[in-house]
Amino acid sequence: MATLNLGRIKPVFRSAYAGGTAYVVDDIVTSGGSSYICILASTGNATSNATYWTQMASGGTDLTSTLTTQGDVVYRNASGLARLGFGTSGHVLTTKGTGANPVWEAASGGKVLQVVSVVKTDTFSSSTAGAFTDITGMSAAITPSATSSKILILGNINSDADQNAHIKLLRDSTAICVGASSSGRSQVTGAAARNVGTGGSMVNNGISFLDSPSSTSALTYKFQFYLWSSTTFYLNRSLNDTDAAHGGRSASTITLMEIGA
Repeated sequence: MATLNLGRIKPVFRSAYAGGTAYVVDDIVTSGGSSYICILASTGNATSNATYWTQMASGGTDLTSTLTTQGDVVYRNASGLARLGFGTSGHVLTTKGTGANPVWEAASGGKVLQVVSVVKTDTFSSSTAGAFTDITGMSAAITPSATSSKILILGNINSDADQNAHIKLLRDSTAICVGASSSGRSQVTGAAARNVGTGGSMVNNGISFLDSPSSTSALTYKFQFYLWSSTTFYLNRSLNDTDAAHGGRSASTITLMEIGA
């Protein structure tokens, strides 16, 4: 009976290509991370020779030699893949010109770099007179990312008092927006202190101030009040409320925004 040669029924994997090995049609080898199938029997013809081999799958690029440090970014420059090391805290990734490589740079002026906000919904009252006194809960801390940054302080104080009270803004222990005395509300460094009013209803006091601390250390901004007679200062409630349960219907806030120079 005649014998019919059907050839190979399936390809045969021959592991990594070796120049001294004889290969036949449908042998599969690996080389340089890619895989190839033999299309013409031969010995010593590398997988780059398209007469004998056809690429089946292309291997991916090994980036372990390019990316060496946590936070590295890979990009393509004029000649191939390149590494860009992690940037300085607060910097942004940018490019300059057409086809330029990416670089880390400080954020351009006018950009909001971070926001810290504190919301106080509980009530507060004090009858301390003749001295500036902290408003409990009306403080916030921020650490600027650059000495050139400015800090925009936005305050919203819902308050009432038996008599006029004055509001003071401090950076740490330094007053930066304050009435000059117990009876005056003169401007200091360009910002007027606020008079919180009198009567039986709360007054919404908005305060905004742009500070230039020239610091990268942690800063705490807070509000104080001043009563010039023996009266009572109320926060988040009016003097006509009979108990603290009537409070909580309003909120006072302090918000700090770091603005890039």
